[in-house]
Amino acid sequence: MSIGSVDRRTLLAGAVALGGVGPSPVEASGEPTAPFDAAVGAEAAGVRRYATLAAAIEAAPERGAGRPWRILVGTATLTERLVVARPDIHLIGQSAETSILTASAAAGDPGLDGKPLGTFGCATLIVRAPGFSARRLTIANGFDYPAALNGARYERTGPNGAQAVALMLDKGADRSLFEQVSVVGHQDTLFVDQGRSLFRDCRVSGSVDFIFGGGQALFERCRIVSRARPGLQRNQGFVTAPSTPRSRRFGLVFTDCALTREPGVPPASVVLGRPWRPGRAFADGHYGDPEALGAAAFIRCAMDDHISADGWDEMGYQARDGSRAFLEPGEARFAEFASTGPGAFHNRRRRWMTLSEAKRFTPEAVLDGWKPI
Repeated sequence: MSIGSVDRRTLLAGAVALGGVGPSPVEASGEPTAPFDAAVGAEAAGVRRYATLAAAIEAAPERGAGRPWRILVGTATLTERLVVARPDIHLIGQSAETSILTASAAAGDPGLDGKPLGTFGCATLIVRAPGFSARRLTIANGFDYPAALNGARYERTGPNGAQAVALMLDKGADRSLFEQVSVVGHQDTLFVDQGRSLFRDCRVSGSVDFIFGGGQALFERCRIVSRARPGLQRNQGFVTAPSTPRSRRFGLVFTDCALTREPGVPPASVVLGRPWRPGRAFADGHYGDPEALGAAAFIRCAMDDHISADGWDEMGYQARDGSRAFLEPGEARFAEFASTGPGAFHNRRRRWMTLSEAKRFTPEAVLDGWKPI
């Protein structure tokens, strides 16, 4: 397997400690406990086996069949870059430690046309259809971010070409469900840009803006792990970078999650987020979208001491007149409630909601009426 200089052991290190992993979809006898339509890296009685996930997804009905297309993913490391454009695709692994989907591509890498892939084109897995689900998997981008920052090609911050997305929920995605999934990367790991999504008992790791986008995403009981950026002692990273539209009440919402760190991440070196105002093309030019006003909330989350007392940071964007402007955290919609641990602070920069405000963040409200099973 070749995924840059990141080997299987590194990916497994990023996938462990999920906790509470449920039973495998395959019993000890090897028989599936639920019907599957396809299998990759696994044997299941009466189920067709495919060499790649791409082939198994391609075999699904183009417009759906009124039920999920269930793909069993066995003990395998699958090096593929995928786009899911068919509805109701369900990927079911045996465990996040053994069922791994990975690739190695960064925004600055050239695509087939010779142009840079960009943040929107470098993901290992891109979802562009409703009803997608993944369980007991690792989805990783194995781009060697630390080595890239030590070279001359990539800058340490900003639109540096070192963004390497593991999972992207793109236009067309909605009602996306992830359970006991590990999403592994560094800068821009998880791009939840469209639709409604729910992450239950998952693990997301990264360093810079590693959970970002304009979608409505609820994270329940997840472990959010900050990773070290070599050579930096402060400003190690940013957990979120929401670009939530003004018209949308909820953006990135974390309930009962644990914010932890890998070795090498100093105390007070990571903020909870900064508001991303992405550039858009308008009739009068290309500039930061004024309708993007990030929303992020942390409710009853435990925070290690790598989280700074400042809590939130500003983020730059191009103004309409071409100048460099900054969206301040006080202008965005950032809040906490009942944070705990050494990284929990309650001050002017870190606004805590009242109890009545926090009660409005129900799963039904955040997911706009969608009630996953």
